[in-house]
Amino acid sequence: MKSLTRYATFLLLLGSAVAHAACVPAPLGETEIYLRGSMNNWGVVEGSALKYQCDAYYVNVKALGRHDFKIADDKYSPSSTIGAPHGASTSVPVNGARYAAGIGSDPGSVSNLHANFTGAHTVRLAFDKAMRPYLSIGPKTFVDASIKPITDPVVLSLAFDSRDPTAKSPFGAAPAGTEMSFNLSALPGVSNATLVVELRSMEGNQENLHYKPVARIPMRKSADGKRERWSATHTFPAIGIYGYYFETVVGGKTYIYQNNDDVVYWTREAGSNGVGVATAMPAKPASIRRFRQTIHRADFKVPAWASDAVYYYIFPERFRNGDPRNDPRPETDSYQGHAAEFHKNWLERPFRPGSGDGSDDSPNNDFFGGDLKGIIDKLDYIAGLGVNTIYMTPIFTASSNHKYDTADYRNIDPRFGTNADFERLAKEAKRRGMRVIVDASFNHSGSDSIYFDRFGRYAGQGAFDGGKIRPGSPYASWYSFDSSKTRPEEQYKGWVGVMDLPELNKMSPDFRRFAFGAPDSVTHLWLKRGASGWRMDVAPWVPDDFWREWRSAVKAYDPQALTIAETWFDASKYFLGDSFDSTMNYILRNAILDYAAGGDARVIYRNVELMREAYPPQAFHALMNLLSTHDQPRSLHHLGYQSPSQGPDALALAKRRLRLALFFQMTFPGAPSVYYGDEVGVDGGEDPYNRATYPWPDLGGKPDEALLAEYKALIRLRHDTPVLRHGRLSAPLLVDEHVIALVRQDGAQWALTLTNNQDAPRTVQIALPAAMHKLRLKDARTGQDIAIDGGKLTVTVPALSGRALLSH
Repeated sequence: MKSLTRYATFLLLLGSAVAHAACVPAPLGETEIYLRGSMNNWGVVEGSALKYQCDAYYVNVKALGRHDFKIADDKYSPSSTIGAPHGASTSVPVNGARYAAGIGSDPGSVSNLHANFTGAHTVRLAFDKAMRPYLSIGPKTFVDASIKPITDPVVLSLAFDSRDPTAKSPFGAAPAGTEMSFNLSALPGVSNATLVVELRSMEGNQENLHYKPVARIPMRKSADGKRERWSATHTFPAIGIYGYYFETVVGGKTYIYQNNDDVVYWTREAGSNGVGVATAMPAKPASIRRFRQTIHRADFKVPAWASDAVYYYIFPERFRNGDPRNDPRPETDSYQGHAAEFHKNWLERPFRPGSGDGSDDSPNNDFFGGDLKGIIDKLDYIAGLGVNTIYMTPIFTASSNHKYDTADYRNIDPRFGTNADFERLAKEAKRRGMRVIVDASFNHSGSDSIYFDRFGRYAGQGAFDGGKIRPGSPYASWYSFDSSKTRPEEQYKGWVGVMDLPELNKMSPDFRRFAFGAPDSVTHLWLKRGASGWRMDVAPWVPDDFWREWRSAVKAYDPQALTIAETWFDASKYFLGDSFDSTMNYILRNAILDYAAGGDARVIYRNVELMREAYPPQAFHALMNLLSTHDQPRSLHHLGYQSPSQGPDALALAKRRLRLALFFQMTFPGAPSVYYGDEVGVDGGEDPYNRATYPWPDLGGKPDEALLAEYKALIRLRHDTPVLRHGRLSAPLLVDEHVIALVRQDGAQWALTLTNNQDAPRTVQIALPAAMHKLRLKDARTGQDIAIDGGKLTVTVPALSGRALLSH
């Protein structure tokens, strides 16, 4: 009777409406599953792991508004992926009602679910006797029985802040051979403390993540007023990403002091460094949240021009049609067996299959005619913005409109022009003081390529010519095949299941020679033709040793060539001095846009502080800082304008928020990136609408000239103010719910930038560092002198705006 009472209480606690006779084993065994969706950037986040208790899996989530999601393991294994059944409604109610979900291995697979969240909720996943999944979402009721609250005052007094120089020194990323000191503080009562240091291994898109032991260092106790200080030092001899935490014994029990549980955009590992938290020792070492420490090569250098760069980011097919003679032709051009679709009206929306827009059922096969000549024709416009670096998505021969399905790495796509056109573009850009960055994937090619040739269009040389494995092909070692299968689509692996993108065998010596090893390799060829660097697609899917060899080849050819990784999560592993100089900074993108949309700055800015600590300064100042991209909704969409039906007021508010985001971007360390058309108000949601055409006036478009002027003014401010490009960023002077105050120093020059995401002016008082007390400050845009009184500054920040105060 007593056990039944406990079980009834347990069910009540979970808000369950159905009584169960007994607990049952976890249906998925040892498989870890996670809530993966727009609320956590689709990442594998330990805090989003579902816990199995008695009869179901549970996870608590705090979110507002509509969010898309699935439940899946770290690899989206079909048998462990839960979503909307094929053809069924994707909407899950939040009133606790059961939703019959599907499994990824079902016929037709599953699609994303969505729910309209209203705060804190519990998500429950249960399986019936036939192993069919059911979801329910209701008010937050789940209490993890495995977690017992800590009440011991000594344990609760444990304190460490990785950004406090009295707790850890030196600050941030450091070169190999650095000795670091660690100081853990506590009330008297800790009988033993140990610094645990481990080395992280992470491969792929964060799926393969683990730590191996490096050192366990006993800590020394000393008096610290009414508290005690436990100290240790450790020298990090080799480059890598290290994890560390503190193991303590209090009252005969073992506790750890570990990283906090902050969610980091796109990143599997929770924890933003800074102030941590004391917990009981987790049952599984994988559950420990390590503080992370970057150790890089002592000779790690980034091209000096990178911190001065302002990018113009172009999707070439949609920017400008300069030569109608090379336009795609439906009667001759095809993609995946579908005839090309051509828009006669430049201002039409891109086609989206299944949307009722009259297009066919194939994505990525509609064209507008954008080309290299169009970019050349508009170089004066691009230069007039103030940008000095052009980045283009792939321009090599390929069948799709996005060109990531490369057919020939050595030649420009004929619908974009010729190799001579590229050389002319690079030359004309250089004449205007601009560089050109090119893009490629060395992770996969196209199936319709001279190397793979699934459709038999390239004279029998492909490794899969006409859908048959060709061992005698010169490209046979570039791919991996399974000849035991009979169906062509099962004989090779498409990247993330996309069969039009067969994965390349990056371990093939022959492919490595082709990609970067030979004197006439693809990497060298385009640098020779005028490129100033490379942006490499899906970098995490390519082995680390490939990138190490590739970087050596790039830098041997041109030490000033810039290397940029497409990495969405915490990119520390690429900044060890042996692979990349920079990355596409999706973490900052999300932070800026969420802040500009009205999010709580105190929570959001922790992501930024993690990068300041984890990234070496030379890389931090070279980051490609984005707001919009061809893979994510444009900024205006993220900032609230998602349909013309919302009316002009919604658009006006979204543009005000965009101006705030732009100010933050242009006054922050790193290299800002302007996605073509953002500067004149182009909007659009998920692909393909984020790849709309530029609204040229001579073609009937109506660019927002006032917004364009704001872009030009802020880019000019950045160029005219060296401290905004080169100045060292310190810890924020103020972060409250709405206002962020940041200080920069470049020699004798100081800058204080303030932003306010509230739709009302905010007056704040800021305590300045001693070195600024005698400075004279002036508003960079208005010329107004700002007085410092007793080391404090009282300043008003306009609504949804920012101010840059410069020393003079």
